[in-house]
Amino acid sequence: MLKQLLVFSDMDGTLLDHDTYSYAPALNMLDILRSKHIPVIPTTSKTKAELDSLMAELKLNGPLIVENGAAVFIPQHLMKTQPEGTTEKEGFWVKEFARPRSHWLELIASIKSDFSGEFLQFSTMSEQQIIEHTGLNAKNAKLADTRMYSEPVKWLGSPERKLEFVTQLQQLGATVLQGGRFLGVSGLCNKGIALQWLVTAFQRHIGHSATLSVALGDSNNDAAMLEASDIAVRIKSPTHSFPSLERTTGVYDSTLEGPSGWTECLSKILINES
Repeated sequence: MLKQLLVFSDMDGTLLDHDTYSYAPALNMLDILRSKHIPVIPTTSKTKAELDSLMAELKLNGPLIVENGAAVFIPQHLMKTQPEGTTEKEGFWVKEFARPRSHWLELIASIKSDFSGEFLQFSTMSEQQIIEHTGLNAKNAKLADTRMYSEPVKWLGSPERKLEFVTQLQQLGATVLQGGRFLGVSGLCNKGIALQWLVTAFQRHIGHSATLSVALGDSNNDAAMLEASDIAVRIKSPTHSFPSLERTTGVYDSTLEGPSGWTECLSKILINES
């Protein structure tokens, strides 16, 4: 039985260029994957609202994993039978792994006085500040602030104080993940947990376990999904080194950056797995 490939892709710095957010170098590979009925599943720190717009541009109509694994959205047209543990929301089956954003805002507020002036957070930043710190345009900056399950924090202080900040949040029950630009404050969730849950849902939907999951990412907040997938692809970044992994097999490292590296490695995988 041929295996069903499932491509789980980080967005910023992976499918999207770190600086320009361009995906142009990946368009041909996206067409190839579409022709082979291989779903590309955004697995990202981005919000549902950001992905609604972006997926339309990329011509993707499958599942999506948002806010660093806080929730999985599966279009109901894809799976007619409701997957276990999901709720129904606006045409999607939704599996939630984290509490609402308001909970994490309360935790951050409870320690804010201990770290005065050492960080910025999305919920208190102006639109212009979000634009400056993300490089997004005004429209996408607004979409980036429509978070449901997490809060991005821009750390301004020293590495030592950052460790104290993260430790205090962890003691309050938060999970804190370092992304390309921001710390993501949320619950006991990550991209790996969400990937594994969605792979199982796919296997139940197609009636067999012959799937091959490929995960692509460039940052430390991608490490969990790179560890959890059958094949891990680390995308070269202009700003930081490859995320460190415990696994030593089934790992591809791109020589090119961003969407060019994304295409480079998927081309090799399609040849090797055909």
